[in-house]
Amino acid sequence: MLFLYVPLVSAPPSVLGVIPARFLSSRFPGKALVTLKNKPILQHVWEKASRAKTLTRVLIATDDQRIFDASLAFGAEVVMTSPHHLSGTDRVSEAAANQDCDIIVNIQGDEPLIDPAAIDLAAQALIDDPSLVMSTLKRRIDVPSEITNPNCVKVVTGFSGDAIYFSRCPIPYNRGVNEAYFKHIGLYVYRKNFLLGYSAMPVGPLERAESLEQLRALENGHRIRVIETQYESLGVDTPEDLERVNQLISQGNLLQNG
Repeated sequence: MLFLYVPLVSAPPSVLGVIPARFLSSRFPGKALVTLKNKPILQHVWEKASRAKTLTRVLIATDDQRIFDASLAFGAEVVMTSPHHLSGTDRVSEAAANQDCDIIVNIQGDEPLIDPAAIDLAAQALIDDPSLVMSTLKRRIDVPSEITNPNCVKVVTGFSGDAIYFSRCPIPYNRGVNEAYFKHIGLYVYRKNFLLGYSAMPVGPLERAESLEQLRALENGHRIRVIETQYESLGVDTPEDLERVNQLISQGNLLQNG
């Protein structure tokens, strides 16, 4: 009798994209539902994220009935979460807790120009390397003023590609060497179990000093893989940002096909 050996092939990990969205933004209330080219900003984000090849599903997480209803109206899967979360990460964690997934991508709800390829780039790191629990993106700084701008978070990495530190200050310090600076792009990918325990990790002095939540992982001894991208993050935090996005769209038709 002949036996046919069929090697076991593990199923690819399930990757859930979660878009946290709240209505009461301090600088631009209701921005998620502000119309941009005949659609809410949030809808643009959802449509772009839905084009990412690595994502199995895309879910919107909110604490506001208006956003919930609008999301359903344009066809998104949406869940209601607690209104007491202090960060988008906490909201993503609650939304993903009962979902059947292995990897979770936290996609900012105010970036209507998000590139699906950037999502794929960050998610692929965890798909390819089971030892990683978290990944994010960086982009080479080509505008000198951003180096000293505290609102532009800088990141330095080691030879492995893992983050050494994130800071609002210029890092590394330049002593006449023509060293490249990199800005952090705030798109995060987490292994599910890691994310669910993230909020319970101690907040350290570096996170408090810089007010940068990603430092919590480093201070607690975890690795963050940082992938270089050409994607330029542009969030809509103010009405002026919205006008800038409108101008970019008019110049380059950046919202075409999705």
